[in-house]
Amino acid sequence: MSTPSGTFVWYELIAGDPAAAESFYRTVIGWQARDAEVPGMTYRILSAGERPVAGLVGLSGEGASARPGWLGYIGVDDVDAASARIAAASGAILHAPADIPGVGRFAVVTDPQGALFALFQGEEQPMPPVPEGAPGHVAWHELHARDEEAAFAFYAGQFGWSRADALDMGPKGLYQMFATGGPPVGGVMASPDAAPFWLFYITVESLDAALDRAARAGGHTVQDPTEIPGGQWIAQCRDPEGTPFALVAPRR
Repeated sequence: MSTPSGTFVWYELIAGDPAAAESFYRTVIGWQARDAEVPGMTYRILSAGERPVAGLVGLSGEGASARPGWLGYIGVDDVDAASARIAAASGAILHAPADIPGVGRFAVVTDPQGALFALFQGEEQPMPPVPEGAPGHVAWHELHARDEEAAFAFYAGQFGWSRADALDMGPKGLYQMFATGGPPVGGVMASPDAAPFWLFYITVESLDAALDRAARAGGHTVQDPTEIPGGQWIAQCRDPEGTPFALVAPRR
């Protein structure tokens, strides 16, 4: 894990059946998996080659871990101070700041509209950046919010994110891209008919091949392949437990 302030530094899949979830994502994405040897719990590390990408943990039955889903961790310099600022800005703290021995400190929170994310302050030196387009890594972060303007203002105020380009999606409104100190890394859009959530786009080499693997492994596509500016292809999916995730690839 690494902690460049204001950027997504880690991802975690909370699954009802961790073994089945591990099998699914290994099949679809090509991740490898190993035990993290965390005392008192089973926590698996999903890796692209030798590089850790995400954690996998089972449902705890309480709080933020009581339902399946993907959770993104945003790096901060001080988890306790960041949690207090989020609470003061009408966000919610679902898991109070706590230590992970030898790793760092974290908290699980929501933004004012209810989208779940986590804060992380690491003890180790940051890992080097992942090359753009590297398979098996999260390439894009998309927030589905009820009010995209208010949502962007919240994250910009908390983490210093800046506006990048915006795309006019017609009746769906603007798709506001954001940057965290470099090129755009995500976008915010209005989804008034759904509970707010973060959707993460994972890079694969070929979109159609990955979608075929997902279907064979029990997942399904909820948005057909779409070409986006720059010539890449994306698709939105759900895994066998219904958890949303997305894929991005340089070709179909």
